[in-house]
Amino acid sequence: MLMNAADYRPPRLLRNPHVQSLLASSGVRRLLNRRRLSVLESNASEHLLECGDGVRLQGLHTAQTALQKPRGMVVLLHGWEGSVQSSYVLHTGSRLLAEGYDVFRLNFRDHGDTHHLNRELFHSCRLDEVVGAVGAVSRMFPQLPLAIAGFSLGGNFALRVALRAPDAGIPLAYALAVCPAISPRDAMDAIEQAPWFYEAYFMRKWKRSLDIKQRAFPGEKLFDDGDLRGNLREMTRSLVLRHTGFATVEDYFDGYSIAGDRLSTMRVSTSVLTSEDDPIIPVADFRKLELPACVELEIAPGGGHCGFINDLSLSSWTEDYIADRMHRNLAVPTAG
Repeated sequence: MLMNAADYRPPRLLRNPHVQSLLASSGVRRLLNRRRLSVLESNASEHLLECGDGVRLQGLHTAQTALQKPRGMVVLLHGWEGSVQSSYVLHTGSRLLAEGYDVFRLNFRDHGDTHHLNRELFHSCRLDEVVGAVGAVSRMFPQLPLAIAGFSLGGNFALRVALRAPDAGIPLAYALAVCPAISPRDAMDAIEQAPWFYEAYFMRKWKRSLDIKQRAFPGEKLFDDGDLRGNLREMTRSLVLRHTGFATVEDYFDGYSIAGDRLSTMRVSTSVLTSEDDPIIPVADFRKLELPACVELEIAPGGGHCGFINDLSLSSWTEDYIADRMHRNLAVPTAG
């Protein structure tokens, strides 16, 4: 039976969208499930991927042992200021591993412990290198059907990679995005209108990341103190003008927007999952999308931002949904 977003009904205690959103990346989830997650982490092998133009990105591959042959390879993309160690990535990867999929967790530039790998700073329009990384994974494991799944900004990247994949020669069979950023402009507005702790969370993590970046390149002045002052919008504007080729922050936002008809040329089978009550990615943006027949849009009645927590075990319904969609969209390799 096909799972759909209407199936998700959180218990009364977990219906608040902010509770859902905070629990999504909570370290408590890792503690409660550390034994299951340890299989994914302890058996992982590190890869430094050459992504074009001298860019290197780090990824961790874990081979499944549940089946004689893997069902496929799933590349997982974390959200902004997350990493391959984010709770939602670890839980999803562990579930897919148990279902018989190889899992490749990719760190974006300047995420995780990778600030030293590339001099230039991360920004959300650096799509070429992520396409290059997924292409490198496909060449490393050509025998496995390939899928990609991402969360939040990682979901936005996953959808843009899927748009590019056919012309880039990447045999991507399926893409899935959970609560992807659709209109960055609207997402910024939503964060500013949401409770204070969302902006504080992103500011704290971003400033810490920028400090690590500067320490990785002590001989170069990557930014001034003034660049790190102000609120999230003001910091974004300062760093966009200093470290990207965009003339305005509005042009930068437009550079990675997938709003309106931008997904209309998708040729890869794709699923997009979001919730009615996501506090930082407005559901109205999803309803305005112009999507081809190969893209399904699922809007759950609740779940917050990338939460979809089932119960007090802090398991997420997205793990069931992602496993279900992978089974339906990745062909099982034939023997021989």
